[in-house]
Amino acid sequence: MDAVVELISGRFRRAEPRRRVGTYLRGLLAGLERKNGWTLAEHAGAVSPDGMQRLLRTADWDVDGVRDDLRGYVLDELGDTASGVFVVDETGFIKKGVRSAGVQRQYTGTSGKIDNCQLGVFLAYASTKGRALIDRELYLPVSWTEDRERCSRADVPDDVEFATKPQLGTAMLARAHVAGALTSGSWVTADEAYGQNPGFREWLAEREIPFVLATRNDDLLTSPDGNRRPAKVLATIAGARDPETGQTGWERRSIGPGAHGERVYDWTAVALDTDGLPAGWGHWLLVRRQTEAPEGKTVRELAFYRCAAPADTPLRELVRVAGARWAIEECFQTAKNEAGLDHYQVRSYRAWHAHITLAMLAAAYLAVTRATEHGREAEKGDPVAVGAR
Repeated sequence: MDAVVELISGRFRRAEPRRRVGTYLRGLLAGLERKNGWTLAEHAGAVSPDGMQRLLRTADWDVDGVRDDLRGYVLDELGDTASGVFVVDETGFIKKGVRSAGVQRQYTGTSGKIDNCQLGVFLAYASTKGRALIDRELYLPVSWTEDRERCSRADVPDDVEFATKPQLGTAMLARAHVAGALTSGSWVTADEAYGQNPGFREWLAEREIPFVLATRNDDLLTSPDGNRRPAKVLATIAGARDPETGQTGWERRSIGPGAHGERVYDWTAVALDTDGLPAGWGHWLLVRRQTEAPEGKTVRELAFYRCAAPADTPLRELVRVAGARWAIEECFQTAKNEAGLDHYQVRSYRAWHAHITLAMLAAAYLAVTRATEHGREAEKGDPVAVGAR
């Protein structure tokens, strides 16, 4: 942890906040039931939370610079060109009241319903070495961005305007691209909110960044012959049994271990038109099917993904990237449970980004430490450690 604090020390102009950020990070990793200004201050031996609140709200340090250091730290320690995938998704933060930046009644998967909450859009990086959150943006609904007085009370900068979740995701990917972390050899995956967005897909295609993005079953897709059909119809065609060979287009593959063992599904892919994609690229609808119908049902559930990548990309690679999307859910769980990602008691736009960035850094430290320990055990030939990786 001393090395991590030293990594970001250049982002602090004064000694006081530089020292305090170390105590803040250590407090986030302490075994505290709640990790807010009061509890972190008590853990550090302070008599009030004023110093911790000042660190988040007004102290002179470069919050976005620490974010960039975090991204570099994760890519340096967990980066792997053969298995790395960038994942975009959002998570909710349940709140009371109406003064916290971006809060309103809106749907969040955190509670599975419409709730009074803030929504953060995040970028994660996942490889065989480990996974961690590397970027974040607070989503501001139109009800906020059209009320500049309300924004001012929450310290939202005047130049921050409304942006959709896909636009926020694109902005984070753009930062990673400019930094040289996201290249044409990288993969990007996200859920259907991003897969259904033409601008999100076009941004990736223009930079020759391959992707596997979830989509809906009624998404109208164009085949190479020019016909447009819903994804669910194309799935039926792709998985149909060949009358001569008796074989179907489905392949059974695992996307890795889950809470109840290996996550095994049937997969198939059907070619789509390649208009607007780089030369030499393929475009497919990837379909995932349950191996058996759930108890009490007769139909196996399907999931759909729009994929674009070099034309010689094998099905197993598309399946691998589709499976990597769940890594960000594990990142959210770890960051909330172990690093206090959602334990904050701040209202301002700047303080939200400051706390979230430090919680992400603390969670990344755990991910890197875990990967380092697994690597050491693997070198010793420990089969348990090898399996854990």
